[in-house]
Amino acid sequence: MTERAPDELLYGIALRLGSVAAFSVMNVVVKLAEARGARLAEILFFRQSFALIPVTAWIALGPGLASIRTRHIGAHLTRTAMGLISMVFVFSTILLLPLAELTALQFTVPIFATILGALLLREPTGWHRWGAVATGFLGVLIVTRPGSGHMASIGVITGLVGSLSSAGVAILLRQISKTESAPTIVFWFSLLSVPPLAIAFALTATAHPWQAWALMACVGLIGGVAQLMMTGALGAAPVSVVVPMDYSGLIWAALLGFVVFGDVPSWSTWAGAPIIAASGLYIVWREHRLRREKTERAIAGT
Repeated sequence: MTERAPDELLYGIALRLGSVAAFSVMNVVVKLAEARGARLAEILFFRQSFALIPVTAWIALGPGLASIRTRHIGAHLTRTAMGLISMVFVFSTILLLPLAELTALQFTVPIFATILGALLLREPTGWHRWGAVATGFLGVLIVTRPGSGHMASIGVITGLVGSLSSAGVAILLRQISKTESAPTIVFWFSLLSVPPLAIAFALTATAHPWQAWALMACVGLIGGVAQLMMTGALGAAPVSVVVPMDYSGLIWAALLGFVVFGDVPSWSTWAGAPIIAASGLYIVWREHRLRREKTERAIAGT
């Protein structure tokens, strides 16, 4: 196995932390745009269309536009369909829940990915990871406190469905990335999602103050940059190193939610979110350990 230089690992960690911060800021801008009258379909259209600007510039200045050629357009269409479904639920949750609660529910993505990997890909999943899955859902119950009414039920539902669909996208990307580069995947998702979102935009668009349009454009630009930073992090450092950085999102969510909206996370969010995060971290660590042991056995010829 090729060891990565410490500087490269630190660069990957910095990119992932930057992407988490950028996505947190994007969530704030989404809420601000909605407060000025922007609708979900309009926000999604601007998210994807304006993201093409930094994505295309990054590819042109880096690997070159020739790198976006693909022989697997069908796979990209499938990824786009699943990605759009995921975005609808995730962005709906952004509009329905405070930032900290939204972020806590997003921590369930590794948990759902483990379940889908076992059910769809028949990946061997021992009692260690199933125990982590059960622990993660215990954390969800603590955060949401079913029946208490402290969180909008529809927001909890869209949040969990959004995490489930995001996990499905992650599973699909494992397969696509075997033949397609990260820049190619990012570009085609952004491009192919624009036409259906343009139809939705045309059917729902209404007049807004210029601030709403500007905010929606910022959603796309910030989201595009955040996506590039996340992709760059995966290229610079292993998944097991960068994914734990995602849990810094709760700090950003709590801080931005308080400063911008005056939201104060409930005790149950602070109590349950670390449990969800710990279960996700254990799943990532366990998968990394098993993968490393498998590689070492292959190298040793056993």
